[in-house]
Amino acid sequence: MYIVISLILLMDITLAKKHLQKDPQLKPLLERYTIEARGISADLFRDLLESIIGQQLSVKAADTIIQRFINLFADAKNIRPEDVLGQDDVTLRSVGLSRQKISYLRSLSEFIVSEKIILNALKDQPDELVITSLTAVKGIGRWTAEMVLIFSLGREDIFSVGDLGLRTAVSRIYGVDREDKTKIEKISQTWSPFRSVASLYLWRSLDNK
Repeated sequence: MYIVISLILLMDITLAKKHLQKDPQLKPLLERYTIEARGISADLFRDLLESIIGQQLSVKAADTIIQRFINLFADAKNIRPEDVLGQDDVTLRSVGLSRQKISYLRSLSEFIVSEKIILNALKDQPDELVITSLTAVKGIGRWTAEMVLIFSLGREDIFSVGDLGLRTAVSRIYGVDREDKTKIEKISQTWSPFRSVASLYLWRSLDNK
């Protein structure tokens, strides 16, 4: 997930750890690893652009294309939907974007310009409404929306059963089949209302940052 660094910290890690350490299988991760609180991103549009660009790419490849994309704009720190729509396909293709991803970036930008999505309103909406709003955009699936909830909106109680890394971590720790999404989802319910924090520890156990 590609996010800007400037965040308003919201997650209460201390309170979350107190709750999560009741799980004897999760407790060793809490003692071994350190994680950072997440919060509301300073630029949700930028986060979404980078999430779309980074889909199905290695971190290195994604970083390269993202930087080339950012360099297309005069004000790289304040990219607007109108700016993205103003770029022609030839220019966007020149930075390494596929035609499919260009269509996704345009879809997101058009949704925002037409106010089908109001990004500032997302921070106050319930989790499932945020997911419904974002997945209406071409190229944004539930997994991406859930990552936005965790990394850009600082929601504390999100567990993405569609994330292979999380399922792999749960499989290793609890001895369940990583394809048994029903059982893994049931395990995650015991961590509520701090499933996002548990997820951060699980990712950390895989050496993912």
